[in-house]
Amino acid sequence: MEEKKCRGHVVLMPYPAQGHLNPILQFAKRLAATGLKATLATTPYTVKAIFAPTVAVETISDGFDESGSRQAGNAELYIESFKINGSRTLSEIIHKYHDSDSPVNCIVYDSFLPWGLDVAEKHGVYGACFFTNSLTVCSALCAVQRGIVKLPIKPEDTPLFLPGLHPLNYNDLPTFVTRHLHAYPAYLSLLMSQFSNIDKACCSFVNGFKGLEEAEGGRETPKVFSAKLIGPMIPLAYLDGGIEGDKGYGSSLWKPLSKECMEWLETKEAESVAFVSFGSMGAMSEKQMEEIAEGLKESRLNFLWVVRDTEKTKLPDGFLESSKEKGLIVPWCNQLEVLAHEAVGCFVTHCGWNSTLEGLSLGVPMVGVPQWTDQFCDAKFIEEVWKVGVWAKEDPEGVVRREEIVRCLKDLVQGERSQEIKQNAKKWSELAKEVSSEGGSSDMSIKEFVDHFTISRGNGKV
Repeated sequence: MEEKKCRGHVVLMPYPAQGHLNPILQFAKRLAATGLKATLATTPYTVKAIFAPTVAVETISDGFDESGSRQAGNAELYIESFKINGSRTLSEIIHKYHDSDSPVNCIVYDSFLPWGLDVAEKHGVYGACFFTNSLTVCSALCAVQRGIVKLPIKPEDTPLFLPGLHPLNYNDLPTFVTRHLHAYPAYLSLLMSQFSNIDKACCSFVNGFKGLEEAEGGRETPKVFSAKLIGPMIPLAYLDGGIEGDKGYGSSLWKPLSKECMEWLETKEAESVAFVSFGSMGAMSEKQMEEIAEGLKESRLNFLWVVRDTEKTKLPDGFLESSKEKGLIVPWCNQLEVLAHEAVGCFVTHCGWNSTLEGLSLGVPMVGVPQWTDQFCDAKFIEEVWKVGVWAKEDPEGVVRREEIVRCLKDLVQGERSQEIKQNAKKWSELAKEVSSEGGSSDMSIKEFVDHFTISRGNGKV
């Protein structure tokens, strides 16, 4: 008997951090635009930050419903609690829709939450994994998890050659498997667990796109890690405009100051502003904050710097007052809106993957100031592979000095390579738009996934 086509309903479950919420919620919007029902399952303390009209929202519990990992105070305790409580409450969501006209037939789970696949299997629905790191970083971590690359990795063991990808030197690798190998055991375990049951998933998604990371001639080489490239997962108003009114992610754990930032930028000349932002989680040393502050001052460029309230005390005494003429310091802002403004000429970034993709997609030259985890790999690609910016290097004490900040900014603004960098940035921005448009490679990957799992119930590879 021919299987009856069922209506598609995807539940998407992000890890409750801004850098995970944004791309997964954007994917939910992309799925909803195909006519599917998309439901975001997230924790109580993040639910209030979601505002995406086309996406339904349900609550799951991590066991610490007031503030999550901060409330738990212990990473191992939090991860285990989320697995127990999240599995139970995710099952409740599936039961809730079981007899409705839109039963759940797929769980898209954050790779940090591999137990999402166990829940999907238990209920006989598809389980698909969403990775929020780059394809290169995922491949490197997968190679470690599978024993292809042995720990501890030493400088003399590199460069590391992964099939189809660019070689990675010791300083390019995620710091959890190099300099921070023994510093954060719970997080290393979390990163390795991403691949513990991945072969059972119907498919894996990576927030990247065809041609972005593959080495020349390596696109058809069998990979350590296989995934559908569906990115860049940023609002389509900044790409092809495929979803009407899609100007923001639809989630913010902080209140942005869009009006103040936009009004300030309107007073500045085209490409005259350095936009400085180091993400939602990173915390720099007081010395590093001082060096960046002094570097910005010495560069004599206009700057818009996002400094979270918890980091403000690290600024040099008197800096806020002395920089008023040239700079604006805010606790948070709409990063995409700022990057898209004509006054912004470069992006000084921590090189988190989302920020990197945003800068790349909007064609903004970048200064990379990576701090830890995957950020060094992303900085490598910014400078060496895509050639859309420069990587500000640390000194032997692990600090990027003010002279290095000034050098990098001047390289982008007036150096010999500035025009080449701007042209490369424009090229990659155009490619990001192309792959996201109807018929582009990322668009087709999304449609292929949707077409497969909406045909019938059951598990299987996409």
